[in-house]
Amino acid sequence: MLNKIIRFLIENKLIAFLLLAALVLAGLSTTPFRWKALEMMPRNPVAVDAIPDIGENQQIVFTKWDGQSPKDVEDQITYPLTTALLGIPEVKTIRSTSMFGFSVIYIIFKDRADFYDSRSRIIEKLNSLPKNLLPEGVQPSLGPDATGLGQIFWYTLEGRDEQGRVTGGWNLDELRSIQDFYVKYGLATAEGVSEVASVGGFVKEYHIDVDPDKLKEYGISLDRVVNAVRKTNSDFGAKTLEINKVEYYVRGLGYVKSVEDLENTVIMEKNHVPVLLKHVAKVQLGPADRLGILDKEGAEVVGGVVVARYGSNPMEVIQNVKKKIKEISPGLPEKVLPDGRKSKLTIVPFYDRTNLIRETLHTLSEALTLEVLITILVIVIMVFNLRASFLISTLLPVAVLSVFIAMRYFGVDANIVALSGIAIAIGTMVDMGIILTENIIRHLKNNPENLPVNEVVYRASSEVSGAILTAVMTTIVSFLPVFTMIGPEGKLFRPLAFTKTMALVAALIISLFLIPPFAALFFKDRRRTKAGQSFWLLLLLLVSIYGLFKGVSIAWILLLYVLFRFSIRWRKINVAPSNLEKINMGFVVIAVLWLLTENWKPFGVDRHFLLNFIFIAMTSLGLLAVFYVFKKYYPQLLALALRYKWHFLSVPILIIMAGVISMLRLGKEFMPALDEGAFLLMPTSMPHTGIAENKRILQLLDLATAQIPEVETVVGKAGRVESALDPAPLNMFENIIQYKPEFIQDEEGRILRFRTNRKGFFQTNKELLIADGKFSKTDLPENVEYFTEIPDYRQLLIPDKHGKPFRQWRTEIKSPDDIWNEITKVTQLPGVTSAPKLQPIQTRLIMLQTGMRAPMGIKIKGSSLEQIEKFGLDLENFLKKIPGVKKESVFADRIVGKPYLLFDIKRDKIARYGLTVGDIKKVITTAVGGQKVTTTVEGRERYAVRVRYPREMRSQISDLENILVDLKSGAQIPLKEVVEIRYEKGPQAIKSEDTFL
Repeated sequence: MLNKIIRFLIENKLIAFLLLAALVLAGLSTTPFRWKALEMMPRNPVAVDAIPDIGENQQIVFTKWDGQSPKDVEDQITYPLTTALLGIPEVKTIRSTSMFGFSVIYIIFKDRADFYDSRSRIIEKLNSLPKNLLPEGVQPSLGPDATGLGQIFWYTLEGRDEQGRVTGGWNLDELRSIQDFYVKYGLATAEGVSEVASVGGFVKEYHIDVDPDKLKEYGISLDRVVNAVRKTNSDFGAKTLEINKVEYYVRGLGYVKSVEDLENTVIMEKNHVPVLLKHVAKVQLGPADRLGILDKEGAEVVGGVVVARYGSNPMEVIQNVKKKIKEISPGLPEKVLPDGRKSKLTIVPFYDRTNLIRETLHTLSEALTLEVLITILVIVIMVFNLRASFLISTLLPVAVLSVFIAMRYFGVDANIVALSGIAIAIGTMVDMGIILTENIIRHLKNNPENLPVNEVVYRASSEVSGAILTAVMTTIVSFLPVFTMIGPEGKLFRPLAFTKTMALVAALIISLFLIPPFAALFFKDRRRTKAGQSFWLLLLLLVSIYGLFKGVSIAWILLLYVLFRFSIRWRKINVAPSNLEKINMGFVVIAVLWLLTENWKPFGVDRHFLLNFIFIAMTSLGLLAVFYVFKKYYPQLLALALRYKWHFLSVPILIIMAGVISMLRLGKEFMPALDEGAFLLMPTSMPHTGIAENKRILQLLDLATAQIPEVETVVGKAGRVESALDPAPLNMFENIIQYKPEFIQDEEGRILRFRTNRKGFFQTNKELLIADGKFSKTDLPENVEYFTEIPDYRQLLIPDKHGKPFRQWRTEIKSPDDIWNEITKVTQLPGVTSAPKLQPIQTRLIMLQTGMRAPMGIKIKGSSLEQIEKFGLDLENFLKKIPGVKKESVFADRIVGKPYLLFDIKRDKIARYGLTVGDIKKVITTAVGGQKVTTTVEGRERYAVRVRYPREMRSQISDLENILVDLKSGAQIPLKEVVEIRYEKGPQAIKSEDTFL
């Protein structure tokens, strides 16, 4: 059957051509690479990300319980929910974190569990929980349908003028309101977005600071104030009313719209005189308790993070988000500043995975190009047949395009690991074409019966088709165990095995079904007329001239070849066909080496092209010469090896032994870190630090890091964004540090070149320099490196394809590790822990897999938090003494260092006064913590109304002790009569795994 298909396609070459065209077009449509030539073509590309998501298959249950301590959250929410959720099918383990005011439970499912099916099971379980399992008013919710790796786009809201310069002029509460009620919902409508979470700024609230002396004077209880405020804020409807045969909707307007509305709330009436809220309290707008702070290079800002939905195409989601930003940007508010400038709110991204994805694809595209070129070079020299080399070489790009088709329709994402499978398979892919083509050439040379080309090609193909099929199937079968891998290993290596297998299958189909018909076409004996040869040479001449016009340097080689051929014809030099073939092969070899040099540049992009060309030519041709000599003298070497068997066998035995010994000494890395172009600095301050101190530390970290010349931008976060994906306390910092690439690049990650003068200095746009006002015509510097401190110095450079790349790093900075060392030097602050070297995506993956924020860590489980912390501190001191361990990177979590203020209720005393625990609870939660009484609606914005005592009346223990408690008789007593207040150290967060602390 296989041979019948081969014969059919040889005899029907049009069908083979249509099949090839279909593969090429479909492959170009699905390719993840953004080539300019494909801009006008309909696209359905493979989903693209930088690295595979090897995190656990997890879901998040998030529960808010405002104002409650981690201990209460753990005992009353986290533990009951964890035990209830343990019975869900396919659950592997459950990790949880109890923090001040909320609980986060991570349910880790087995890999075979479907992501959305597991969400349905959790919702069913939450809906069937017993009524009294959780405290009243507490409602657990399911987190977004995303993972931590879905945080693909971070941005800030900034006021900018028409030239894009920062103007300021916006308050943090204004920015937060615009983010929460406009930007957030606008971006959430982008296709593929799971959620948009806000961070930074101030959430506005109405604060009612009650004066206890005034309450005593009027004889009003605190509970009565709360009830009056709750009843004064409500819109209502009374169905409809018909007047004169017209139906009217009846609507009562009672929502609080301003501070004055609250101030005029009636609490009671005394002798026909109303007592208003403003008589006993001060009403003002103020900020809610802060969950997170966002800082950009020392200035506090407001921003958000866009999270991509699980299974979506991150690259496509980012493009959708950018389209939405363009749509909503004209509607963002603007204002005129006191100095007359206009300040327009602008969405400014500071972390965008687009560049990383494009650079990753560019690197892989470059690697595949180099592999293909090197393979073509080997084919041309070793096969030494121009037609055969062309035929074999076309197999590689067509097979690669065919793999993209399979990836698109089998749902395999294009990332650095998946595309590496294609690179691994290239050597095996070309073997099939070489075997088949060489057998065809051999049959064509030995054709005593003078059979037609079609018959010769068929016989040659059918002779080796079975062997080729067997060899490829053996290779494919050997990779089947990789498909059975589970866990992170499976998620990492299965895409690689898939792409390698698909590449081999594609190469097999092309070799057996497309090469034979095209070989019959190529190897057909054609004697070209002089007119035909002239036509092709003129066509090549036009192509070379067009290439030179476009700045394609390899067009020079094509032009030299055309001129050489024309000179032979003009001088009527007779060149033997075999010699002409050798000359043609020589030009092809030089062209391939030229392309290799342009794409490789082993000595660096800033070194001369000729130096790189000579090195590549000597290396490639030298290695091929060694192979050629080995091929020529192989029979003699084989005879010698058979004669001295044990002497030769001792060599591989020694190699195996040396390899085993070396392997045992090698370091091991499961997932080598990808250079993301950014660092994530994650230190922590002490658990007892407050908001003001954490804000100061965050600003110092950002300011110190921003002073490093290689750093592009730095934005820091203390605390958490309003998302279940980020349960960070306020003393945990995340500083996203974007550093400049070594050389200036374009958006696709390609290195740009700029014009230089004879001295090798970069030429500059002098008009821009003079317009900047820092330089005059007389003191204009020649070397652009002297003024790289100018923010827009890149605009001063003049692009030139034949120029030099501009290096943005200092001479002493050789790698990103050196930049990280600079960061660690300037961020050593008192009271702040050190941080391991991490990158944004790398950190998300680690935290998804382990729940820790370090690439290597030790989990300690125990029966009490005090024992766990003591053992952790002892272990920290022990690990620091181990040779080879970096002391600064070893630190144990301080889990029992948060100060607690305990109100211990004296039950005998409250019984004497006729009070209950509930009465004391109302006083403490309202007067001390502030009680959220109601929520008012202004247009589409919603603000909480909170009643509390003034801050100055609850800043000391003595103030708290003298808070008044209302008795049923109407009298009042200080809180110290029925409550004992004391200090105690407790946990800032309680973490557990399957209910074990």
